[in-house]
Amino acid sequence: MRKLRFSLLLLFVSASVYAQSLPGTTSTPAEPGNFYARWSAQTNRIQSKQPPWIVPLVTTYTELIQVARTDFTRQIAPAGTYTWNFDSSRGLDLITPGAMEFDINVPPYIQHNTTAVNGWGDFSFLVKHRIVSGNAQHGNFVLSAWALTTVPTGQAKNGSTNASVMPNLGGGKGFGRLDVQSTLGATLPTGTPATTASGRPIAWNTVAQYRISNIVWPEVESNATYYKGGANDGKKQEFVTPGIMIGKCALRPADEGSRPGFAFGGGMQIATSAFHSYNHELVLTGRFIF
Repeated sequence: MRKLRFSLLLLFVSASVYAQSLPGTTSTPAEPGNFYARWSAQTNRIQSKQPPWIVPLVTTYTELIQVARTDFTRQIAPAGTYTWNFDSSRGLDLITPGAMEFDINVPPYIQHNTTAVNGWGDFSFLVKHRIVSGNAQHGNFVLSAWALTTVPTGQAKNGSTNASVMPNLGGGKGFGRLDVQSTLGATLPTGTPATTASGRPIAWNTVAQYRISNIVWPEVESNATYYKGGANDGKKQEFVTPGIMIGKCALRPADEGSRPGFAFGGGMQIATSAFHSYNHELVLTGRFIF
């Protein structure tokens, strides 16, 4: 599975780089026979109507993004045990006509250093609609809605027992080099025992980013969960996450119409609430934007 994800990423990189060398892949009108060039021009038009902020480290991006992404996290529990999450439910995000985005998130691989059994997590997909937005010259703001659906494909308790849907609303506003984005959503399991065990938790994430240069974006996030029902009913869990993002590092920086490039970053989630399932978590991310 890891080799398959790497092979798919390599395929996207190769196809994008090759397409950029063909006529019509710059800001000029695309050739009728070049599918990638037409798709790229369409994506540029859609994204030109929103602010040019970088995707946050943890908080869901409130705009539309086209990217192949993988994350790696390492959680440290209060007992001192740790858990690696390889891929962290990331995958392929595609922008489609109508200011829409469709994400396919491959199952992560969960590795424990305890007697818990290692295995694959759940498959998920996301559909997002950008409701309204303005680029840096027209208000510098965005408002979007999306729904994340999770399918219980996990092995050995590394996923949920039931499918779930997570509707979200998110928005952001830019103030020069500073932008603030916030999202609010609730996980709604479709049945028991997930409803009994985890309830219907509400997630509220907020991130503040500051652009130092064209590619350097330090940030700080608040990642909070409010538990409604389930074993943790009435409890709150919150983490503060300082981090930094680098990108986009364009493959052809001299060509303004060229899309392919890389972004990467890292940070540390630090528990700030009395109740927390883990003390802190290292977060690393790598992205290929195309």
